[in-house]
Amino acid sequence: MNASSSPPAVELAGITKRFPGVIANHDIHLAVRKGTVHAIVGENGAGKSTLMKILYGMQRPDEGTIAVDGEQVALHSPADAIDRGIGMVHQHFMLADNLTVLENTVLGSEHLYGIGGRARARIREISEAYGLGVRPDALVEDLGVADRQRVEILKVLFRGARTLILDEPTAVLVPQEVDALFANLRELKAEGLTVIFISHKLGEVLSVADEITVIRRGTTVASVDPGDVTTKQLAELMVGSELPSPETRESTVGDTPMLTVSGLTLHTRDAEHGQRTVLDDVSLTIREGEVLGLAGVEGNGQTELIDALIGTRHADAGTISLGGEDITRWATRRRREGGVGYIPEDRHRHGLLLDAPLWENRVLGHVTEKPNSNGFLLTPKAARADTERIVESYDVRTPGIDVTAGSLSGGNQQKLIVGREMSHHPRFLIAAHPTRGVDVGAQAQIWDQIRAARREGLAVLLISADLDELIGLSDTLRVMYRGRLVADADPATITPEELGTAMTGAASGHLEHESPSPAEPAAPREEPRAAGPEAGDGREENDA
Repeated sequence: MNASSSPPAVELAGITKRFPGVIANHDIHLAVRKGTVHAIVGENGAGKSTLMKILYGMQRPDEGTIAVDGEQVALHSPADAIDRGIGMVHQHFMLADNLTVLENTVLGSEHLYGIGGRARARIREISEAYGLGVRPDALVEDLGVADRQRVEILKVLFRGARTLILDEPTAVLVPQEVDALFANLRELKAEGLTVIFISHKLGEVLSVADEITVIRRGTTVASVDPGDVTTKQLAELMVGSELPSPETRESTVGDTPMLTVSGLTLHTRDAEHGQRTVLDDVSLTIREGEVLGLAGVEGNGQTELIDALIGTRHADAGTISLGGEDITRWATRRRREGGVGYIPEDRHRHGLLLDAPLWENRVLGHVTEKPNSNGFLLTPKAARADTERIVESYDVRTPGIDVTAGSLSGGNQQKLIVGREMSHHPRFLIAAHPTRGVDVGAQAQIWDQIRAARREGLAVLLISADLDELIGLSDTLRVMYRGRLVADADPATITPEELGTAMTGAASGHLEHESPSPAEPAAPREEPRAAGPEAGDGREENDA
């Protein structure tokens, strides 16, 4: 019996899920054919991640049924889902930092291949088969975001999943890596596996999916064939509007340097490699009103540079100046009070207290500043009032400011963080993946906030895996590779593909856009779009 005549790999009927003050899913219907890549798209809070958590047994639906391979099932836990051949790669990784890759992979599945040589061999076999490049004995805490994602994918395959749920899987990948991932997905499909692919990036969805289901305001509104729709039509189905562009036309760059980094060097030590240089003689200047975009594959020193600039790690050599004042030895709190804003790359680990209410999260990082305190004591009443203002001004969709940060969708969590940081009028902003996990409407809001602050003289260090975002928002582009700044480019002329080449170490120096020969005229370049290029450029993680 072929895939077309066999029952769906997964079928959801009438799924409804309620939370206090909000209906996350309402009468959802979804059928995923075996051996296909089925994409699910929708804006923040549309209910995509909630729906997948129900399918993975993490949450129980209030109404509706689930069928796997034509058989109705009750999934009380992820273990039930795994037993039914369903595996999930979460947008926020479920890994123990203090364990190795091998230990994380076998955890809970020791009965499959043991915990030693057989398990290690199986991990290497899967890693090589799908080009994951995973090292079994590496500590997870030493891995970058991209490597952590690959470990999560390996965990699912290790458990023998036949249906894989990938929640924003291209979030941390450059275009070349996205192409490789898509090739892997096609291999999985060819072997009869089924992939449920959640993404905000409409271009990549159209390039890889066999069928697309659109969810809006908690319910399914359309199922379409990728060959029958454009990114514009898909965006209109999702949010009822066209895609915004990150493109910034006017220049606001001033003459006064706001941030000056000179000869910054940082060493780290781990059991596997001994001492390593993770920042190697990094020098850069960001002027008032300038956005400096930093491109690089995850794990090439961007995180360490952020740590050195915010003050959570002190460099072994080099200096950092803010507004002409040496802040190299300043503590983090003093830097924050001095005008350094910070949108962290991982909002769950570094940006929020998920179990605390929104108004307490508004205070984080700014405990000593107004309106959160009077310099000596916290002022909760003022902090609560300002949280209400942020919720209103930044369109944070929530029943109220006393709900926990963990109850918000990923995009609304991000808008809360952006609102918190912008509310203190920073002089210099570290923006690490500011729109990761954010839908097209929220993207436009965040881009507008950065542009508006830039016009007022804000200096921004923008780190993003979304190359369209980097090129569109930046005044200057630099490329980081193995802890060094190896290349620079003009965002007005560079393409994502040319930038991606430098990110892999294949190009250095000043990157010149290569014009086609007269015999081969260039196709018109599309304006950057929030949903990413057709091949997909990686970024997000969202939704609840």
